Amino acid sequence: PGVDLADGSCAHPTIPGRVSPLLPANHVTMAKGTGLVHTAPAHGMEDYSVASHHQLPTDCLVDEGGFFTEAAGPELQNKNVLEEGNEAVIQMLRAAGSLLKEEKYVHSYPYDWRTKKPMIIRASKQWFVNTASVKTTAQEVLKKVKVVPTSAANRMLEMLDRRTFWCISRQRCWGVP
Repeated sequence: PGVDLADGSCAHPTIPGRVSPLLPANHVTMAKGTGLVHTAPAHGMEDYSVASHHQLPTDCLVDEGGFFTEAAGPELQNKNVLEEGNEAVIQMLRAAGSLLKEEKYVHSYPYDWRTKKPMIIRASKQWFVNTASVKTTAQEVLKKVKVVPTSAANRMLEMLDRRTFWCISRQRCWGVP
């Protein structure tokens, strides 16, 4: 049972010298395994929550273009995660004798509505601002924008008035919708 492995650790399968803890997680049950989870803290809300609870770093090994970074190691660096990167990881696991089973699996990735391609969830730096001046400026600027239908402008102004925190970021190369 997973409880026998909890608080243990294992060698990372693709990054030599890196040790990964075995962690229990509320979103993983014994119904489909040990109840322990492989955690990628920079690539999903549940994993991020587990990592935060255990005070783990949220290293992101994937850049904004979907390619492995230098931190992923020389064998993966600059490979597209959803394309040749997948095959490279499988080959690395096979070479290390760590591949127990391989089978085709259709993953339910979220898809980008513009490109119709799967999106990779990844952590990015963001700044949160809680100031009245940002809110006031946003409302003043919105009043100068021609909104169609005009009733939508009032809804947006009301939404701006209720907002307490502002996240200033660029999640996608073409901006945040």
